[in-house]
Amino acid sequence: MSVLTQLSGTFVNVGAVLAGTLLGLTIGGRLPERTQRTLLQTLSLVTLFIGLDMAGSLNRVQGGAVPGVILALISLAAGAVIGEALGIEEALGRLGNTLRQRFRGGGRFTEGFVAASLLFCVGPMTVIGGLQNGLTGDSSTYVLKSTLDGIAALALAGAYGSGVGFSALTVLLVQGGISLAAGGFAAGLLGGADPSVLKTNAYVLLITGAGGLTIIGISWNLMLAGLGFEDRRVRVGSLLPALLLAPLALWAAIHLGG
Repeated sequence: MSVLTQLSGTFVNVGAVLAGTLLGLTIGGRLPERTQRTLLQTLSLVTLFIGLDMAGSLNRVQGGAVPGVILALISLAAGAVIGEALGIEEALGRLGNTLRQRFRGGGRFTEGFVAASLLFCVGPMTVIGGLQNGLTGDSSTYVLKSTLDGIAALALAGAYGSGVGFSALTVLLVQGGISLAAGGFAAGLLGGADPSVLKTNAYVLLITGAGGLTIIGISWNLMLAGLGFEDRRVRVGSLLPALLLAPLALWAAIHLGG
């Protein structure tokens, strides 16, 4: 299978984010500030629904005697400590500022870049779509995700500006990386590229659930932005290590829990 085939869904997703951003910049700048805030609140509610739906996966995970929600709590708490120690939130901010200065982005460039990058890359479709595309060439999951991301990019760009478009780089790196790596080890670890297998895999469910709680944090931040209280936002970037710690917590609960 060619590299282009493995990355076909990622390229579609990148194109959708860029197209949505361009349309959002064209339309958004003409909207009154009150309307932009209302759009942010609307996007917040939809994002909340997505996050809650993902978080519901925790009800289907059990690590020995430890329920999935406790494993997610442990992962998020430990991930927050590590994330704060590493300064991930600040690093994302510096990256956004560097891109803003390099490409002379205006408005709330960094906020848009960080929020969009996390929203587009934290979720089950990112993992499942990458494994499908990388192992079988099937890009259908990423094509569906592209539609959702394009609409979200339109709404975000209208409020945050061009920083949203640069999240396409994050999508390219994250989703492209998963797709290319899939052929090497994902099939052996997760039981193949069949979506029905992946969607019931305990490790994927736990990552999905923990990611859903992170998405809820993004929803909260979007709502605060829509209400004008952004100084009270959740430091979502610092929670990202939890997505790596979650499968380790599940493995430990299963094999070391007795």
